[in-house]
Amino acid sequence: MLSTTPMRCAVSAARTTAFDFAALRQREFARLDAQLHSYLDYTGSALYGASQLRAHLQLLESGLFGNPHSESTSSRASTGIIEQARSAVLSFLDVDAASHVVCFTANSSAAIKLVAESYPFSARTGLLLSADNHNSINGIREYARAAQAPVRILPLDTELRLEHPEQHLKMAENHATGLLALPAQSNFSGVRHPLKLVQFAKDLGYDVLLDVAAYVPSQALSLKRCPADFAVLSFYKLFGYPTGLGALVMRRDALKKLRRPWFAGGTVRYASVHANVPRLHAGAEGFEDGTPDFLGLAALPSGFALLQEVGMENLSAHVAGLSAELLAGLTKLRHPNGSPRIRLYGPSNMQARGGTFAFNVLDRHGQALPYTQVEAAAREAGISLRGGCFCNPGASEAAFGIEPITLAACLSELGERFSAQGLAACAGSEVGALRVSLGLANNRADVQRLLALLSAI
Repeated sequence: MLSTTPMRCAVSAARTTAFDFAALRQREFARLDAQLHSYLDYTGSALYGASQLRAHLQLLESGLFGNPHSESTSSRASTGIIEQARSAVLSFLDVDAASHVVCFTANSSAAIKLVAESYPFSARTGLLLSADNHNSINGIREYARAAQAPVRILPLDTELRLEHPEQHLKMAENHATGLLALPAQSNFSGVRHPLKLVQFAKDLGYDVLLDVAAYVPSQALSLKRCPADFAVLSFYKLFGYPTGLGALVMRRDALKKLRRPWFAGGTVRYASVHANVPRLHAGAEGFEDGTPDFLGLAALPSGFALLQEVGMENLSAHVAGLSAELLAGLTKLRHPNGSPRIRLYGPSNMQARGGTFAFNVLDRHGQALPYTQVEAAAREAGISLRGGCFCNPGASEAAFGIEPITLAACLSELGERFSAQGLAACAGSEVGALRVSLGLANNRADVQRLLALLSAI
């Protein structure tokens, strides 16, 4: 059996050291306390630090940066920014340009689409998805089905962990190998799926796409030890700024398997109208459609510098400590009659989980309050959290216990009239939860403020 711990893929590092997170909050995130606000939506987006903005502004004020697709001084300055950013991303993931390439995209979704549209799906080269996936990965199935490739799902257990994944991988192998796509950490429940699955799947002949967007903001990851063929992330999830930038990090041997279905400005060495022939750039440039956001990429070094100052090991310990306190607090919340106030979805302990929590608030009879009601109360209390299904229908359906037959019938009946409220009424189940997620700028006061709010609703 595979261990549930992902730490074999973590970057080796020295023991954690004391770090003054209170001073960091005062220096980088003073706006939180100035506005009496608790920000608990780190899986939605990280918060940027003040030093990131200052460093970016200073660079832009003093620099001359032009379109990189030229040889002028200003163009070369922008090319330098792009290459520096590629190196920073590779270093952060514990690899280098000898084995991997970095393709910059608008976000994780755009990075996933690059793989989806370029992967050689066929009747014998299928798609295997974790039931727990962001919709941007679920969307890969449309490309697979268009190629008449088999699509199969790895199911979840009652704690929203993968259920006997190695067994299901072997069963799927009997039909067709191809691409396995899963998250390192669930954006719904905070579950950290066993990253040993990456090597296990590769040994069976699969290529692996790993969504690390929710994992790497608080946990170091080594793509050297965890040899995913494709890894995707968004930088605003890492350090808040810039938005509109993500990356597809590919092993060079995996890159050779992809075949782009089109070309665009920036991706070709040449393209001829009369000869009717293009030639794409080798490497990442062949996947970067148009001009990269070179001014946005100039902000990455200051974001990585902030994480390096803190230390990923310190950050992981910080988030884990706050998460344990929050989990214990949520579990203890009770009504005067002894009934629980919270229904938590996902792990009931801190084993192999990150700082993301999905739950519903219950009345004294055990009925879930509308998540919109709790969202509104949090907003009035100066707390940022999130409500809904978080673009993760597989984990949501497993969490809410909606039977597939019932779900299909309700979706067919609702059609264009679909709404979360309508689906809940049809299925007789909750459809939507609250999600809170912890990160760099959070402290114990944020956790206690949330628990006080939930105990008062």
